[in-house]
Amino acid sequence: MEHSIYHDLEVRGTIENTFKAITQPEHLINWWPQKCKGTLEENQEYNFFFTPEYDWYGKVVKIEKNKSFHIKMTKSDPDWDPTSFGFDLEESNNGTVQLKFWHVGWPECNHHFRRSSFCWAILLKGLKDYVEHGKVVPFEERE
Repeated sequence: MEHSIYHDLEVRGTIENTFKAITQPEHLINWWPQKCKGTLEENQEYNFFFTPEYDWYGKVVKIEKNKSFHIKMTKSDPDWDPTSFGFDLEESNNGTVQLKFWHVGWPECNHHFRRSSFCWAILLKGLKDYVEHGKVVPFEERE
């Protein structure tokens, strides 16, 4: 049995800015990893560096400009390695972006899974604040 994390949020901003915030390393570092490198193309690798012990990699499995960005983890830890995560975006009529986040393939509903679900919620709030207000949470203060 696999376990999954899902979060939906509404972001006030353009779909272009929201897409940049979830795909471009220079924007990702403002709300998620401490450092990031990657090429925005299918089958290319992203490096999500949090600390020397958490220097993780994933492969882009789907990219559709202003619509979807999906990553399959390739080098992380035993809980994250079998997982994939992604962002799917839809533009609303009211000037907002509907962001649907998912992180699937967790082998166990253990402490790490539950903690990651909580952390994603906090980090996605940071993403929302970054897109809407340009607010950057210092890395040391992120969950």
